[in-house]
Amino acid sequence: QVQLVESGGGLVQAGGSLRLSCAASGNIFRINAMGWYRQAPGKQRELVAVITSGGSTNYADSVKGRFTFSRDNAKNTVSLQMNSLKPEDTAVYYCQSKVVVTTTVFERTYWGQGTQVTVSS
Repeated sequence: QVQLVESGGGLVQAGGSLRLSCAASGNIFRINAMGWYRQAPGKQRELVAVITSGGSTNYADSVKGRFTFSRDNAKNTVSLQMNSLKPEDTAVYYCQSKVVVTTTVFERTYWGQGTQVTVSS
C-alpha cells in the first residue's frame, strides 16, 4: 500500500500564505503524477493543481498566479505554496498520487487523508 502524508493546513487571514506538503511512501516503482484537490463545505471535490513526472504543472483558473506546485523527486514529496489566500479557498485539501507500485505494471491512484485550510476575511 502507498501512503500519502499531508501537512501544512491551518487558519490564516485573507491575503496570507500557507504551504502544504505531501510525502508519498510505500512500495512505489514510479510516480506518474501528483495532484492537489480541495473540497469546500457543500461542494464537490475539485482539482487545484497537478504535476507530472516530467515536472510540468497545471492549475485551476481560480488559483493561477497565487498557488505554486513544486516537487522533490528524490524524496517523493510535493509542496503547494498558497499565497494571497481568499476566503473562497477555504476547503479540505487532499493530496493525490498516481503511481505504479512494484507489484504491478498498472497505474493506481492513492489519496491522502486531507488537511483543513481555513481563510478568514
